[in-house]
Amino acid sequence: MSEVNNKTVQKIATREAYGKALAEFGAQYPNLVVLDADLANATKTNTFQKAFPERHIDCGIAECDMMGIAAGLSTVGKIPFASSFAMFAAGRAYEQVRNSIGYPHLNVKIGATHAGITVGEDGASHQCLEDIALMRVIPGMVVINPSDAVEARAAVQAAIEYVGPVYLRFGRAAVPVINDGEDYKFEIGKGVLLREGTDVTIVATGICVYAALEAAEKLAEDGINAEVINIHTIKPLDEELIIKSAKKTGKVVTAEEHSIIGGLGGAVSEALSGKAPTPVCRIGMNDIFGESGSAGALVAKYGLDADGIYSKVKEFVK
Repeated sequence: MSEVNNKTVQKIATREAYGKALAEFGAQYPNLVVLDADLANATKTNTFQKAFPERHIDCGIAECDMMGIAAGLSTVGKIPFASSFAMFAAGRAYEQVRNSIGYPHLNVKIGATHAGITVGEDGASHQCLEDIALMRVIPGMVVINPSDAVEARAAVQAAIEYVGPVYLRFGRAAVPVINDGEDYKFEIGKGVLLREGTDVTIVATGICVYAALEAAEKLAEDGINAEVINIHTIKPLDEELIIKSAKKTGKVVTAEEHSIIGGLGGAVSEALSGKAPTPVCRIGMNDIFGESGSAGALVAKYGLDADGIYSKVKEFVK
């Protein structure tokens, strides 16, 4: 728990919510099966494993094999969730995901945890900053990056009910819960307008959503009225919402814990360039690898926290 603007904010890692959601929905969906690659304690699929041991498969350190097994299970009526760190799920097993899952458009869900620089001390080799780009280029692949635990749970349920391949991106570090309102609704491909504004649009995903809201508060003190949109689904992208906002504010900033190449910034720029050309500032990892350090220190160093977003937006709207 932490205090922000005199309001107590609960912090929960999205990987924790992922594991709990699998266990929760396991009772509701008897054809739900979970696969892991010797990382169940870290990905939190061990929560499902304890509840449904006969439906949890530990494939060992063999992520490529795991994707093939998941593909096969989907052809006999199962709903498999293949889980590992993002670096291994999207990186090491890319060819299997593309050819064994994406190409035949199979009903496989990929639960990728420990994404981005908030992996922290594990360092650059484990900080996957390219996974959104890799996954969204696969035809027919849905790509979801939840902003908090509430959204992570909702995303898991939506992925179960959706027929087709889905990539779900979760983080290691605890993040503030922001979607705990009674009116919260999750829908694949639909962004969420969190704050209305007139001067600039901040389109954020994952951990950067909360940071964008905090940055908007600071910008307001400087007389800059920022609109904030949560894009939990990178693909299919809610182009309608983004274009409408861009036409209203005239400037767009994207914020993501991912490379600025091929991720949210790329997707938004592609959408706007063809239908509503608008100046865009992309905040993210600038064509670099990460490094070892605490999650908080790294987020601050690379300008992905509220202060970093505030500074870049303020400079952009001058």
